[in-house]
Amino acid sequence: MSGATEADIPRLNPQRVARIRALLGEALQPQLLDVTDDSHKHAGHAGARGGQGHFSVDIVSAAFAGKLPLARHRMVYAALGGMMQSDIHALAIRARTPDELV
Repeated sequence: MSGATEADIPRLNPQRVARIRALLGEALQPQLLDVTDDSHKHAGHAGARGGQGHFSVDIVSAAFAGKLPLARHRMVYAALGGMMQSDIHALAIRARTPDELV
């Protein structure tokens, strides 16, 4: 990673993780919710340089019942609202119903 500076290395952001958890919890009432800040894996990436983070979400909610994966992802994006523009550069989503737990 030549030419990178200290500012290019993303830091873990527990406040963003807490906010993501709160927004998803309020909107989707999940039975299981795991949010991981993966930003440190993306040093030098354009989104990291801009201060936005990379996150993974594993969420299990009855609200997803009868919904296709794209609709589930849209529900997650809607719950996160403005964070998708200001705080989140990339979001990996695993969205399941309680019946899909394996």
